[in-house]
Amino acid sequence: MDHLEHAGSAAGSGPDARTPVKPTIALVQGDAAGVGPELMARLLDVDEVRERANILIVSDARVFRAGCEVTGLDLPVREIAAVADADYAGGVPNLLDVSAVDPAETPRGKVSVAAGAAVLKWFGQALDLAVAGWVDGICFMPFNKQAMHKAGLDAEDELQWARVRLGYGGRASEFNVVDGMWNARVTSHIPLREVADRLTVDGIAEAIELADRTMRAAGIRRPRIGVAGLNPHAGEGGAIGTEEIDVIEPAVRQAQSRQIAVEGPFPSDTLYLRMRDRRFDCAVSMYHDQGQIAIKLLGFDRGVTVLGGLPVPIATPAHGTAYDIAGANTANPDPARYAFLTVCSMVERRAGESSPLSSQG
Repeated sequence: MDHLEHAGSAAGSGPDARTPVKPTIALVQGDAAGVGPELMARLLDVDEVRERANILIVSDARVFRAGCEVTGLDLPVREIAAVADADYAGGVPNLLDVSAVDPAETPRGKVSVAAGAAVLKWFGQALDLAVAGWVDGICFMPFNKQAMHKAGLDAEDELQWARVRLGYGGRASEFNVVDGMWNARVTSHIPLREVADRLTVDGIAEAIELADRTMRAAGIRRPRIGVAGLNPHAGEGGAIGTEEIDVIEPAVRQAQSRQIAVEGPFPSDTLYLRMRDRRFDCAVSMYHDQGQIAIKLLGFDRGVTVLGGLPVPIATPAHGTAYDIAGANTANPDPARYAFLTVCSMVERRAGESSPLSSQG
């Protein structure tokens, strides 16, 4: 690539030299066998994205170039070997070259241990940079959980892995967002047979409180939250299960006592219609697919996943690695753009506040 250049000096670099207005966002490369590399290239071709933040790309330069080749884009970036060399003058993104995987040896469209190991390395590097104060937020292109687990992911998912890497002991959860409609979960990546046993009053109340807190951080002043039941028809008063009576209703009351605008439980087959009609800003589902199916049907091509509760704003497109179209340059870049702008907005909301990470750096 003609415009790929190496940074010379460290002018304008370092945590203390960042301007307080323009956030610094780590843009983390996605699975090399999927659509992530081409989405990253198309994202960086958007003026609004480059102008909104200082961008630190965390990738193997070879994978970044491969994405540019798929899209036919020749993007100006400044390649650096160490974050201390970062220089965002002129709005040029910096590429921190973290050697991890050779795309020439990683076939597109297939689960790859090498690709899974690479995203763990890149994501881990970005999390460490956040802890050290070099970046304010993280946006990552799609990962593949199967590849990551094959490569040694020792957690339920990347959210829980990030929580441990950040040294954060609080509750964290994924939120999916489509057109201002949020979906939260009480349980996430666990077998369906375990869901009922995992539901507790305190756990559900914590999920509601986390939804309220995360949405406020994203700029929603007083989120209206609806809670789904677990059983068909929300249990029919105990005729089709008692989880609604035993654990969900008490959790809703507990959250209400803390001045959260929450109602429920509602049958899940009507709750999402209420959210579509803007009665609620957020639905809290009891398990993964209960909410994911509904929210993705409401706008799959516009969805963003927010890793809520963590001490650093993190988001990603809600879709996966799309192995079936990898390399075709047909993936919709809008979710990646929405994810990036969501992270920027969350960082900006924290402006003027002391970062919970800065004291750890």
